[in-house]
Parts: sequence; structure tokens; C-alpha cells
Amino acid sequence: MRKFTGAIAAILLLSMGGTGAQAQFNQSEYTDVDLDACTVIQSDDFGSTWACNGYKGIPVMIAEGDLRFFVSYGLTSTEEKAATQTLPPFNHLGPKIEWRLSNIEGGYKPFATVLRYFVQRTDDSGAEIAEGQVLVVTRIEPGATCQTAWIDALANPNANELAREAADKAADFDCENDPEIVGKFEAWAL
Repeated sequence: MRKFTGAIAAILLLSMGGTGAQAQFNQSEYTDVDLDACTVIQSDDFGSTWACNGYKGIPVMIAEGDLRFFVSYGLTSTEEKAATQTLPPFNHLGPKIEWRLSNIEGGYKPFATVLRYFVQRTDDSGAEIAEGQVLVVTRIEPGATCQTAWIDALANPNANELAREAADKAADFDCENDPEIVGKFEAWAL
């Protein structure tokens, strides 16, 4: 029995890189997007801004202007690049934020989000057609919170998996760049 448990310990150690360090795992948690539960911090004829609670109370700033939504995260959310980023067509937000969490620093901490945007679409004549859906991946890092990827949720049957894969690489994204288009994209003409 002692050899057997020793072998299991050796396998576990090897699977963690042989260092005895904790293996990194990413997982998802979800919070609601409910503007009625948020605090209006600014409103005028041109739009509104709400302060909302996200995962474990993390501040979420949601703003609307010119029929487009902007979403940013963290204590400096209004100063982050994400606060100025939206999708080009008129849009509105889906009902849930998916928070990607990592245990690399011990307890699970959010490092990115995935949020569904519904976008207005038109045909070649300019007539409105069925809404598009885009999964927007946003990196969460003080001083570097920005959109990193756009995934067309209707054009890709595995859109949620693509979004999670993009989110799991968000920490390496340079916020000076435009968000990456991942997979097939038909939500609007690029």
C-alpha cells in the first residue's frame, strides 16, 4: 500500500510541474446585468452611467450613449480603456456577465469577463434584420482593463468555448491593440 500511495504522490507532483506548487485552474462564475439593481451616477439627454456590483462586489461601470453600451470593471473602471469601448452598431447588453477566475495566486480571482452584446443589423438595403450577438471578452487588470476579443455568437457553434479560450489568454493582451476577432464573424461588416 505504501508503494501505491507513493506512486500517486509522484504522479500528482509531476502533473504540477514537479515543484509541489499548486496547479492553475480557471473556472467561471456568473452575475446578473440588472440596471434596476445598480446606482445611477449620471444621467442626461445623451445617456446614463450606472455603478453596479459584480463578482464578490467588484465594481462594474455600465454606461449608455448614442444607443451603445460601454462596460468597465474595477475601482478605476471609469479611467480604464474599457470605459470608452463599445461595438460599432447600436447595441444592448445580455443578462449575465461570465467572470473567468484563476487560482494562480491562491484563492480564485477574476482576470477577465465574457459579456454578450446584442447588436442591430441591417441588410444591404438598410432594412433592419434579426439582431446579431457578439461575445465581448474584457481583460480585468488595474490600469489595463480593455476589450480583448469579439466572437460572433451566432456564426460560431462553439462561441462560448472560443470566448473562454480568448479570456484565458487575456492577461497577455496589449490594450494598445484593437480587440481580436475570433472565429467566423458576420455580426456586421468589418
